[in-house]
Formats: sequence, structure tokens, C-alpha cells
Amino acid sequence: MPRASTQTIDPALDAAALLRRVGFFGLFVVLPVLAQVARRAAVILAPIAVVLLLIASGIDRRQRPTMPAIRRLLTAPAFLAGSLVVLWSALSLAWTPFLGPAGERLANLVATIGLGLAAYLALPDRMRSANLYLLPLGVTAGAIVAIALGISGARMAPGMENDGALDRGLILLILLVWPALAWLRSRRRDREALVVALLVAVALTVQPDATQIAALAIGALAYALTSLRLKAGVAATALTAAILLAAAPILPFLARPIASAVLGPVSPAALSLKSWQKVVTTEPVRLVTGHGLETALRGRVVGLVPANAPTTALFEFWYELGIVGALAAAFALYASIRRAGRDAPALVPGAMACFASAFAVACLGVGLTTVWWLATLAIAVMVFVTVERGQFRTSRPKVARLRRLRDDGPAGAGAA
Repeated sequence: MPRASTQTIDPALDAAALLRRVGFFGLFVVLPVLAQVARRAAVILAPIAVVLLLIASGIDRRQRPTMPAIRRLLTAPAFLAGSLVVLWSALSLAWTPFLGPAGERLANLVATIGLGLAAYLALPDRMRSANLYLLPLGVTAGAIVAIALGISGARMAPGMENDGALDRGLILLILLVWPALAWLRSRRRDREALVVALLVAVALTVQPDATQIAALAIGALAYALTSLRLKAGVAATALTAAILLAAAPILPFLARPIASAVLGPVSPAALSLKSWQKVVTTEPVRLVTGHGLETALRGRVVGLVPANAPTTALFEFWYELGIVGALAAAFALYASIRRAGRDAPALVPGAMACFASAFAVACLGVGLTTVWWLATLAIAVMVFVTVERGQFRTSRPKVARLRRLRDDGPAGAGAA
């Protein structure tokens, strides 16, 4: 006779599951689509999604224990080095000539980091596959919208309120496509992964931008290398990013002769590198302390920084935070890349590709701590953590075998 079900419906758990589904739907589906037409989509939607996740975790308590997670963070070398960068940024307010804007920028940085940490602590210990399949769906939808907007020439329309939104939306797609591919490939859905990657590539080529195409290409190179040689790919990605950031003041002296020979001595790239050389040679003492937060951007307006100086994270880190901030950031970046995906090897190629693409975007024109860029980075990290939480066994062969032995009794154990 069939046994009656003893399961009871808990409205609170159902409400938590619904809130979590809505939060992930907003983060994985609505955001990639809305970011193509709204400049501040990442800044607005990310906090809303995190709040929903926090409420859901407060109801069903399915997140990992908070105190052990905090202790692991506080003892992680990457987190400690990143904390030093934030602390040095706060100290630089003492010598920055733009105290008000620099204080606002520091507040945005701390708020974004706090938002990311809150999301990390609120994520459930095990992610449902139904929630994670929303990610490639959202990236696909965002790519289709970007293709449609690119074909219709939305980016070229002057005077529109969403002018520049498509550029930011495409950068978000460049970062989110890698965790989407990592998730699909971890579920052996290679054809679906190929379709998602091709759609994002087409979205970038409808109205091509050199920075975006280069970022996607560099990410693809890191993905291919890591897929072929796991350890070599991780080491190459970590060392390249850390060395470029740590040795940034030397780069203009090495790159300017090449730019002059290839593009000409009066090309914009050669003149920009010449301005960087001048900054390094005229104020060598400032390489130690930096000029303080917000000086790389605001200094162009008042003449402290050459107008044609590079708008890249490599220049801005050293100009604003000096050797202390730059070397601490380089170590944090190196340690983060080396640590990424250690618990889920299947995700490592996607993680390396995302790191490489993000670093390329920062080096080719986004700069240091623009609010939407910080929010985009926090979203990418959050998404990868959710994908990593979805990598767990659905069956436990050893436990099943032990239960069978227990049910069979001594005779079954002897037979085994």
C-alpha cells in the first residue's frame, strides 16, 4: 500500500525561493538586456538583486555559515592586499587636491565592495540549476538586443539619453559570457555554449569597437590556453596582469619607440605615451605616494595632467596611488587569479578568460574606479561565485553503497 506523503508546505520557504528566483532573474536576465539601453542599469539593478538575496537568505538560512566565511576572507592574501589598496586610497585624501570628489569616489568604492561582500555572504550554499540556466538565457537575450540596436544604428543617434549605454552593455556581456560558457560546458552543453559565444561576438562586430573586440579576443586566448594547459594558463594570466600593473611606469619607455615606428611619431598613441614618459621623469618622487584619488581625471581639467595622457588603469593606479597602491593591487590581482576556480577545475578556463577580458578593458580605456565599472566587476565576481556554488554532486555513490550494506546486513557485507 503506498505510503502517504509526509511533506508539509512551508510558505516561508516558498517565499524565500521566489525572492531568490526573482533576484537571480533580475541579475542574470533583466540586467544584460536593460544594460544595452540604460547607462545606469548595473548601478541600479545590482543592489536590488542583492537585497532580494539577503531577504531570501534571512528566511531560509541556506547560505554558508557567516563567521567561517568572514574568517576565510580576513585571512586570504588577496583580500588583505585589496584592503591595503582601499586603506591607502583613504590615506591619499590627505594630499589629493580634489578632496570632495575624491571622498565621494572612495565612498562609492567602499559601497561597491560592501555590496559584493553582502552578496557573497547571502548566496546559498548550493545553487539550483534552474536559477543558473537563467544566466546563458540572459546573455543570449542581451546579445540579441545589442545586435538589433547595432543594426538600427542606435549608438550613432545624437542627443539620445541612453547615448553610450550600448558600449557599457557590451562590456557587461563580455564579462558575463565567460561564466555562462563555464556553466554550460560544466553541464556538457557545448553546442549551446558555442551559440552564446557566437551571438556575443556578432554583437561586438555589428558596430565594432577596438577596445571591446580586443577584450573579447584576449579573453578567448586565455580561455583556449587554460583549456589546453590548466596550470600554464592560470600562471600566464596571473603573471601577465600582475607584471603589467607593477611595472607600468616602464611601459611608455618600451612602447613609445614601437608606436612611433608603426603608427608614426605624431600619432595619438605615440604622443600619449610621450606624455606618460614626461609624468614619470618630471615627478619621480610622486611615484612613491601618488597624487591622491581623483587627480588623474580632474587633473586634466585644471592642467595638472596632460590632456592626452592615457586613460588606462595602468596609468591611473600609479599616478593616483603610487608604488604602495600599485604593488598592493598587483599582488591582490595575482593572488585572486591564482585562487580562482581552485575548488571547481571545470570553471578555471572561464575564470581566466573573465579576468583577462576585465583587465584588458581596464587597460584599454575604462580607467580605475568609475562607478558603473566597479558595479560591473562586482556583478561578474558574484555571478562566478554562483556558478561555482552550482558545481556539486547530485548523487553520493559511497553513501548509497553503505546504505545498501546496512540494509543487506552481515550476509550482504560478506558478499560485498
